Amino acid sequence: MNVAINKVSVYLRMIKFEHSVFALPFAFVSALLAASGVPELRKIVWIVVAMVGARSGAMGLNRVIDREIDLNNPRTSGREIPRGAISVSAALALVAVSFVLMVLAAYMLNPLCLKLSPVAIGVLIIYSYTKRFTWMSHFVLGLAISGAPLGAWMAVRGSFDLEIVPLVAAVIFWLAGFDVLYALQDVDFDRKFGLFSIPKKFGIRASLVLARIFHVISFALLVANGLVFGVGGLYWAGMVLTAGLFLYEHSLIRENDLSKLDIAFFNMNGYISLTIFIFTLMDYVL
Repeated sequence: MNVAINKVSVYLRMIKFEHSVFALPFAFVSALLAASGVPELRKIVWIVVAMVGARSGAMGLNRVIDREIDLNNPRTSGREIPRGAISVSAALALVAVSFVLMVLAAYMLNPLCLKLSPVAIGVLIIYSYTKRFTWMSHFVLGLAISGAPLGAWMAVRGSFDLEIVPLVAAVIFWLAGFDVLYALQDVDFDRKFGLFSIPKKFGIRASLVLARIFHVISFALLVANGLVFGVGGLYWAGMVLTAGLFLYEHSLIRENDLSKLDIAFFNMNGYISLTIFIFTLMDYVL
């Protein structure tokens, strides 16, 4: 029993399961907006299954594709595949099962979700290669994560509608902004290994400015989202708190001091996504 638990925990560490806090709340926000309230339980369950499958498959595949890069980067050399805790074949088996689970969930939701599931998987696969040829990889990752609110909307509505575009775009710029911050810690390695990123191309100072600009755009799109859906006061209270979290996140990082990067990356952005979800939920329920 302990062996099985330990093995599961190794797989969960490999796919950074705790980082689900980034995308899943936005999927729930989108589902609330699409249903103008809490969706039926069946929809919620299959949305969660699709999200878990998509994210697990994407992260597992990323770890396989990047295994040589991870091995050569001192920051990532201790990850599960480079240190031999998980074999490549075992990781690929997890990827296959995860993507099958995602497609099954799409099938159970509606025909549109099923038709577009290969497109979603394609974006998830392409992202892992983009850092090898373009500094726009941060936006490709944002596009991949924005599939959470877009997919949840289509899961509930069974259609693509322009109303959801501001929220989808907000997620793209939000993710790109904090992924630029995350990439700051690897700027020297990226230069040495021939990888592409905004910090490598523009330097740390300009990257900090760009990350702030991306997050200003993201916040403006979240405001636009509220206006499109005619939300109530609790959503706007959440926006005030979200603005404070954005400001605090960027106050933690300076050009000559990246020591609080982990707090800015994981804690603050986890709080931002959860805040937006909780206040949107309260706005509809209360």
